Amino acid sequence: MELVKFDNTSVLDVALVENVVQALTADLNLRGMATLVVSGGRTPKGFFQLLSQQALNWEKVTITLADERWVNADHEASNEKLVRENLIINAACKAQFLPLKNAAVTAAEGVKELHPKLLAEGRFSVVILGMGDDGHTASLFPGSTTLEAGLDMTSGDTCLSVQPLEAPHERMSMTLPRLLNSQKVILHLSGDNKLEVLNQVLNGDDIKELPVRAVLQQSRVPVQIFWAK
Repeated sequence: MELVKFDNTSVLDVALVENVVQALTADLNLRGMATLVVSGGRTPKGFFQLLSQQALNWEKVTITLADERWVNADHEASNEKLVRENLIINAACKAQFLPLKNAAVTAAEGVKELHPKLLAEGRFSVVILGMGDDGHTASLFPGSTTLEAGLDMTSGDTCLSVQPLEAPHERMSMTLPRLLNSQKVILHLSGDNKLEVLNQVLNGDDIKELPVRAVLQQSRVPVQIFWAK
């Protein structure tokens, strides 16, 4: 695990874009295709917009999400809406998008359709995760009734439905084994509060207390933490 600190988010965004472009280019050259997994929230907006301008063979790149609220794609809470408006624009408008939300009434019912699609993507090129103040990542929330299943590295599951204890909307989340089936994982953070949470994460080992620990403590895939003030 590598922690890289930046003076501001603008500098971080430039470095993160360079890192991601390198990872996508490597897979495009090796396999003729690449897959980028991103997360929602306010933190990645600047990164998305900068990445969208990069010259890549975007037609061969698939973009998907680590998790999604079970709302329509035009809903203000939709991560898909965020990605389509801020990333799949400019040069990246030609990228393919794999939504986690489908036509099923509930996320629990949507798992059956989504699972084979995520399985078919094989090893991701790069996964970019965020972290909540409660130590969750993707929609792997502490205290959730589905947390143990989401963290189970032997489950064979790629995704699962989650009902957060406090946050609104049912969620669809990739499982830990699906997220870690990647060439690299990057944890993207900003702000002093996230640094405080990160210090708590690094100073303990109970993955159920702070689920992002499961990503940082594993040895299957390299992890970098990009943090800015």
